[in-house]
Amino acid sequence: MNLKKVLTWVIVAFVLFYVIQAPESSAQLVRTAGVALGDAASSLAQFVGSLV
Repeated sequence: MNLKKVLTWVIVAFVLFYVIQAPESSAQLVRTAGVALGDAASSLAQFVGSLV
């Protein structure tokens, strides 16, 4: 079996285990990641807008 495929399944299993064991913490982690990505996109848009 391919090592990349095994690692992918291990990561998926770990994420599922984490979500089942701590749903509130995992939801907060997703919210935090979403806010960080939104802030990064906003900053990038502001930077590109200032170039014009």
